[in-house]
Amino acid sequence: MYKNLVRPILFLFDPEKVHYFTFSLIKFLYSIPGGPFIFKTLFQVNDKRLERELFGLTFKNPVGLAAGLDKDGVLVNEMDALGFGFIEIGTLTPEPQPGNDKPRLFRLKSDKALINRMGFNNGGVKAGAERLRKRHPGILVGGNIGKNKWTANEEAYKDYEKCFEALYDCVDYFVVNVSSPNTPGLRALQEKGPLKEILNKLMIKSSSQSKPKSILLKIAPDLTEGQLDDIIEIVQETKIGGVIATNTTISRAGLLETTASLEKIGAGGLSGKPLLKQSTFVVKYLSEKSNKSFPIIAVGGIFSPEDAIEKLEAGAALVHLYTGFIYEGPTLIKAINKEILKRAR
Repeated sequence: MYKNLVRPILFLFDPEKVHYFTFSLIKFLYSIPGGPFIFKTLFQVNDKRLERELFGLTFKNPVGLAAGLDKDGVLVNEMDALGFGFIEIGTLTPEPQPGNDKPRLFRLKSDKALINRMGFNNGGVKAGAERLRKRHPGILVGGNIGKNKWTANEEAYKDYEKCFEALYDCVDYFVVNVSSPNTPGLRALQEKGPLKEILNKLMIKSSSQSKPKSILLKIAPDLTEGQLDDIIEIVQETKIGGVIATNTTISRAGLLETTASLEKIGAGGLSGKPLLKQSTFVVKYLSEKSNKSFPIIAVGGIFSPEDAIEKLEAGAALVHLYTGFIYEGPTLIKAINKEILKRAR
């Protein structure tokens, strides 16, 4: 019903306006008497065989919501009811920021893709933390953190520390985002020097806590093999928990969308089906080259159960959905979990 009836109507309107309208609609449907029960009945798959033990946590299933969709953590309870095994919120920054000028979100329907240049629009880490403290118990949440646009790269580690401290008691793991293409200069933080500084400082903060929490690194799909080798070295040296592969791409190779249309859209990160092969390559490369020495959460181009299985077979421990969830709807989560159970027999 979603793909044949709901999506065609939603796709008639501005993508960002539809995003907020859909959020309001989901929240309303969940709030009516019996709403949570209906959500769980329609979309959840509960089976012990789906559970995964990682980062000292028990994930009820390996299908999570990627960061970027629910930046401020306003739909954590609702997304849990839709069947996600875990939810990643953010990217959150120390201070609220409006993000880049609109329009900044675009559909590429023929490519089953999105281009966004949102620019870390969020209400700030303190507001996000307060919201997360009110979520239902038992929901695993990852905190994706970044720097404010106006913070110089030399001072970036301070922003990550501020977010880390503010979120520490209300998330289950952290994700350092240095790979978004929509904040000027951010990707330069993926270089060995600045990246190790950020990760080492956060690891010191985490290890000083009575219950240390895992720190993951989200990387771009556009890194060279040499840069991926550096990532493996950095993960092993800093002893962070793992990697999320991958963020959006700045590449426009192989798209069906016309050159004129792409030029009109302009800059931004591409997500969706065109990212499938490259993100899987990155997952496989990291897994094999590191001898599976750290967990990988795979994200990029997952539109079917087969796409998710491909990521898991490439070496991922968990998967994230974003654009596929928008195009395919919430039944995708259930379909992936059912396929995993089918193959577990």
